[in-house]
Amino acid sequence: MITELQRRLIDRYQRGLPLVPRPFAAMAEVLDVEEEQIIAALDDLRHAGKLSRVGAIVEPHTAGASTLAAMAVDEDELEDVAARISAVPEVNHNYEREHELNLWFVVTAADATQLDAAIERIKTATGRTVIRLPLEEAYHLDTGFAIRWN
Repeated sequence: MITELQRRLIDRYQRGLPLVPRPFAAMAEVLDVEEEQIIAALDDLRHAGKLSRVGAIVEPHTAGASTLAAMAVDEDELEDVAARISAVPEVNHNYEREHELNLWFVVTAADATQLDAAIERIKTATGRTVIRLPLEEAYHLDTGFAIRWN
């Protein structure tokens, strides 16, 4: 169960995160609460496994370096391997796909050297080959969803 403040945060800030020195204070002002309440609500969501990250989404190749990557993982190891990948700070998110390469993830870094280093850390952490899937054509997918109370 999520709180009313958490629902409001998710509904309002799936897009349009304030790009200011104190984004949580700006969010608090819009939602008419204290900055500490915003931080606590987001922290509670993260600890409950309902939130993986808070941050801007940057169009590919406009800042730093990034790649979509994939690997083949046995079904019984999928959750453990996904957690190891998510522990790498440069990983934005990962998800299961119905494909031989069934675990896909996005890695972003300041430059190509740091991206390569992050991929190497993922290989070491998982013991698996990482397949890079370079961007050929950009698509904008808006995956925001409203949170509704039953």
